[in-house]
Formats: sequence, structure tokens, C-alpha cells
Amino acid sequence: MAAIEMNNDEIIKWLLEGDVSIQYQVKRELLSIEREDLRNRIEIEGWGVDFLVRRRKDGNWGRKFYQPKWTSTHYTLLDLRNLYISPDNFLIRESVDMIASGEKGNDGGINPSDTIQNSDVCLNGMFLNYASYFRTDEKKLKSIIDFILTQCMADGGFNCRSNRSGAKHSSLHSTLSVLEGITEYEFNGYTYRLDELKKAERSSKEFILLHHLFLSDKTGDIIHTDFLRLSYPCRWKYDILKALDYFQYSGSKWDERMKPAMDVLIKKKRKDNRWLLQANHPGQIHFDMEKVGKPSRWNTLRVLRVLKHFGIENNSNRQ
Repeated sequence: MAAIEMNNDEIIKWLLEGDVSIQYQVKRELLSIEREDLRNRIEIEGWGVDFLVRRRKDGNWGRKFYQPKWTSTHYTLLDLRNLYISPDNFLIRESVDMIASGEKGNDGGINPSDTIQNSDVCLNGMFLNYASYFRTDEKKLKSIIDFILTQCMADGGFNCRSNRSGAKHSSLHSTLSVLEGITEYEFNGYTYRLDELKKAERSSKEFILLHHLFLSDKTGDIIHTDFLRLSYPCRWKYDILKALDYFQYSGSKWDERMKPAMDVLIKKKRKDNRWLLQANHPGQIHFDMEKVGKPSRWNTLRVLRVLKHFGIENNSNRQ
């Protein structure tokens, strides 16, 4: 792979004019400068405080843990984790601990439903992601780990419908959500059943790569055109940028099966070296971070850190 060419002063300047959470990630991930002072500001200004002021006295956002989308406690905590707000924030940790202590089903997984008996593995992968980031007590995560490991499928991935309607093939949506949770769990030093989780992580990565990130392993056709549309926040939904950003975050090496998705991603770059917010996911939200159809700092940042990790030049004529 070609070396990264970070001759993007104008783009870096534009990114640094964004929210403080974007500034922090640009400094750390594109410029290799750790700025804890910026990270500490996320909870007192910009998007971070806009989320935090909406927290109710009972520790929830929205109406409760999973309602309504996307203003529920669950998706707000996922948004806060992705802002890279301080993992030591007391109020956030209190809310996560409340969920870990009180939202479990009979199978040990997080389950907010009063009518659906089996827990949703995709939801549990997302919960493991932010619960690990906010350093939840490992004892409270053990039953969630136990549940997730019961949901590994024969083809290597996960599907939230496998224990509900008998799905036999893994889902890219669920598999990536679980992968993000496993990796965050590992990165934060948890050890319970870690070897088994690493095995599930390897097989899940292989499942995604087998599909070249968006193609049928049987026909070679595009699985769903939505996988090629760049959204943010991604919620539980899969797309190629979310997948490639996960691979860079987890420290994965380049695999030629990533190339079709990478080529699509690079072709989406505008002449001004920015990437658009191409889509959002309908539902109630706290506020717009960005507008669909406009240049997106979130997507531009995420693409640039993917290119940097894999050593790909940020130009329009990739060889």
C-alpha cells in the first residue's frame, strides 16, 4: 500500500473548526497529538453538553432505556461514547451502572422488553461497547459476555434474529456491533472469558471480510445499497465506512478483500477533499449534529483516519 500523504492543511483546519469532540479526535488520530484538555472540554461545551443537559434526574434520556429511538438512554450513551467524552464522567457512569444492574433478562443479556423473552445480541454488543468504555465493573458484565458467547453462529458472526426467529446466517449489522463491543472490552483490560471472545472476534472479522464488506459471498452482488451510503450517527446499522473505521480502530492489518469497499469510499470524495453526510436514520433525535447532503466533519474525519491507518494516499487516483 502507498504511504499516506497528509498534505491536507486546509481540510485539517476545517475539521478543527468543528465541535470540540472532532477537534480532539483530529489532534489525536490524524496529527498524533494527545490533548486531554480538549477531551475534558467535551462534557462542558458543544455536542457533549447538549447531550448531558437532556439527562433526566432518574438517570435516563428519552422516556427510558430503549425508547424512543434515537433519544433513548441506550443510543444517547452510544453517542456520548463516540464523542470520546471522558470515561470518568460520574453521571454517565451512574447511568450505565443503572442499566447493567437492572435491565437484564433471564438469559443474562441486557433486555429492555417486557414481551420479548430473548435478549438481542446486537443491542448487547452496543451496550458492551459503551459499558466497557465507561469502565463498568467487570462483575456486572459477566452475564452479558456469557450471553453474547452463546450467540456465535456457525458461519462465524452474529445475528440478533438467531435466538428469536431462527436465522441461520449471520448479519453484518449484528456482527459489527458485537465486534465493536468485544474490542472495547479487550482494550479496557477486562479478562473474563477473553480468549473465547478473541476467537469470536477473529471469526467475525473473517465473516465481514468474506463478504468484501458489502458483497454476497454466493453471488458477488451488493447485499444492500444502504451499505454504501455514509451516515452518522450509524446507530445499529452497518455501512462500509463504519466497518473500515472499526478495522482501523481495532488495529487490523490491510486485507485485499477490503479493496472494493475502500475504492467505493475514495470515489465518494468531493473535489474539495470532503465527504458528505449522505444519509441519516429516521427517528426522533435530540438535535442535528450535521445536515444530510452537506460536507460532514464526522465522515471526513473517519475516512481520513481509515486512510492513515492503512497507509493509503488521500488523492483521487488510487492505484
